[in-house]
Amino acid sequence: MAYTSTFKIVIFGDSQTGKTTLTHKFLTNSFKEDIITTLGVDFHLKAIEVNGEMVKLQIWDFAGEERFRFLFPSYIRGASGAIFMYDITNYSSLAHVDEWFEIVEKEINYELPIIFVGGKTDLKHLKEVSSKKAMKLALAKGANGFIECSSKNGENVHKIFDLLTKIILRSKDSQEF
Repeated sequence: MAYTSTFKIVIFGDSQTGKTTLTHKFLTNSFKEDIITTLGVDFHLKAIEVNGEMVKLQIWDFAGEERFRFLFPSYIRGASGAIFMYDITNYSSLAHVDEWFEIVEKEINYELPIIFVGGKTDLKHLKEVSSKKAMKLALAKGANGFIECSSKNGENVHKIFDLLTKIILRSKDSQEF
């Protein structure tokens, strides 16, 4: 299989927001409730077709625990795109958004496409973060998109990666002469 591009995608955000279940659902199309806490970073590969192109995604699922945060600058370097994830049922999952984005701004000296993702929409009855407030925050942080999803029922999971890949391809095309 010939790939036209390979993109490094980094998924980041606080612990317990659903980053690993999102990755697992995207890779296997199954939901695994008893996911083990990520230690440092997990790395996965997946090929997808977008706009008629075969693209290989290197997915870096970064641990959200405070004790691993010092590693984040080295993992975000060289990224083609990123997903910032928070939990719609836990307002405090947005508590460190400024710290996460500060690291990205410090380490990346180019336009890095970032999608702001609210996870766990299957638990809407427990929602603490309004879509409107999250969208406003995403705009303030300069995110290139905003999507809410559920790794449990699959809502918008593939849409996140497709959208991010399309944005990366567009930005790549606009940089070529």
